[in-house]
Amino acid sequence: MHPTPRPAAATAAPLAPIYLSHGSPMTALEPGAAGPFWQTLGRQIDAQGGPPRAILAISAHTLTREPVLMAAARHSTIHDFSGFPEALYRLRYDAPGAPALAQRVAALLQGAGLPAHVLPEGGLDHGIWSPLRFAWPEADIPVLPLGFPPDWSPARLFALGQALAPLAAEGVLIYGSGSLTHNLRLVFGARAGGMPALDAPEIAESAAFRHWFAERSAAGTDSDWDALLDYRRQAPHAALMHPTDEHLLPFYVAAGAAGRVPARRLHDSLTYGCLGMDAYAFGPQAERLA
Repeated sequence: MHPTPRPAAATAAPLAPIYLSHGSPMTALEPGAAGPFWQTLGRQIDAQGGPPRAILAISAHTLTREPVLMAAARHSTIHDFSGFPEALYRLRYDAPGAPALAQRVAALLQGAGLPAHVLPEGGLDHGIWSPLRFAWPEADIPVLPLGFPPDWSPARLFALGQALAPLAAEGVLIYGSGSLTHNLRLVFGARAGGMPALDAPEIAESAAFRHWFAERSAAGTDSDWDALLDYRRQAPHAALMHPTDEHLLPFYVAAGAAGRVPARRLHDSLTYGCLGMDAYAFGPQAERLA
């Protein structure tokens, strides 16, 4: 049986947009420190005035040539990976969709001069459902995936997020999912000795990159955001931590929905010595999640 969507609740305050690092697909089974954090985060968001009316999800694993809203009435679980234990493929997160919200989001994007396509298709990639299965395990909150172009610059995706800003006051959780550091070559054997242990010590380059991001985000001045938007030139070891940057780009969509204000790092952990599991919230409501 499919879960029945929760009744919509009147949110007491605008919902802070969030960015969660989802890690390896195995995180869905072995979440480490991120699992308890995600569980607590779901409860904290609900405590602000009820669960989100819907979740607008921007994942590094749903990439499109132009922004695409997946407006199916119901989503199936996509196991978009291979070579993992059978138990991982048995996990399901078949959440309801949000077709009416898709029209609202499309209107906001088009009103900002951005392209937007609405398709009556569905499916949740593991970047979306892995954290959500801990935050809202009942899978009863409607989810609307928004595919984004990975060749758009951080500045352009920040502008896309700015167009989404009104949704936060309408009970919609804007949720970016990626990884604050993401170089799988460092995980799967690029280092001498093969794959590092799950709890391996952090390499210096990862620590420098995550620290730089946290400092700039917390300061949140115009000059800090200029640096963050130009991270590939200004952040230490940026190309090593993100050979391609699709896993960091959802950060900018979520951040844009709050604007050029300080961000709050909610969680700080690591897997394999180089895969950052950091989580951020944005805007004036972010402190309520800390």
